[in-house]
Amino acid sequence: GVGGVPVPLITALTLSRGGNAITFGRRLLERGVQSLADFRQYLNHTPDTVHTLGVVHPASMQNFLLRHWLAGGGVDPDRDVTLTVIPPPQMVAHLKAGNIDGYCVGEPWNSRAVREQLGFIVTTTPEILPSHIEKVLTVRQDWAQNYPRTHVALVKALLEACHYCDQPQHRSEILEWLAQPQYVGVALEDLQPGWTGILQRGIADESQALTGFHQFANGRNTCPERLEHLWILTQMARWGLCAFPRNWVSVLDQVLDSETYALAARELGLPDRAHDRGALLFADGSRFDGEDPVAYLESVAIRQDLKLQEYRLSEV
Repeated sequence: GVGGVPVPLITALTLSRGGNAITFGRRLLERGVQSLADFRQYLNHTPDTVHTLGVVHPASMQNFLLRHWLAGGGVDPDRDVTLTVIPPPQMVAHLKAGNIDGYCVGEPWNSRAVREQLGFIVTTTPEILPSHIEKVLTVRQDWAQNYPRTHVALVKALLEACHYCDQPQHRSEILEWLAQPQYVGVALEDLQPGWTGILQRGIADESQALTGFHQFANGRNTCPERLEHLWILTQMARWGLCAFPRNWVSVLDQVLDSETYALAARELGLPDRAHDRGALLFADGSRFDGEDPVAYLESVAIRQDLKLQEYRLSEV
């Protein structure tokens, strides 16, 4: 119900991981900003200037990872900068117009800004949290209850699509599809870096090959994982989107439909459970193990006021 009407939803499939980057305008590069530390120093030297960064949605992984990255470098995303919601295809135009200083978004909008010499990639989200969750399949809970076999069939079809996307021999074909106007509708040269994982940073002629920049099915990545969904709950509370659920175990039990995933995976001869990563390990040295999410929230230096609430769950 954050920002809308509460509707019980469930997810039985993680569709993709990674695939985003943080792009700053070239104006910042010309002023010596090439890293988060540089950006913090730049903010300190321009205290009277409003600095605006774009995100795709308040409850998006782009927003949560951008905020985590900023806070890890001592930048308060609610005080030191202004975050604004912009649809992904409009990011480059807003950067060109000078409405924003940068953004966090999926490809190809980072590569397009680099190709047009409007911006540079300061970091990618897989460099913030490797193999992070990105898109999921979500359905209404009542629909899944009324059409359980249809739900399984849908998960099976998308599981097969995820495996298809991960096979290198299909990438050129998929690129041709994505370039069509009824889909993403951009130039192949903008789409290709994200698919190959070889990104042009836009800093001189610097490029970087990123293993696993876009992931769809490799490494049992498709099964919903409790730990990372719990981290998402903590980020929603950390940044004031909602109160953290006192009954977070029950919330996750209702939202994560591991039984449907397991049934679909077994019917396809695939592993039927998520791998245990132990903890989420961030590039800044922080970690999230999920043992005590409230203590974790209380320990972070930069956050909004913490609120706790018991959430009423729908009957299953």
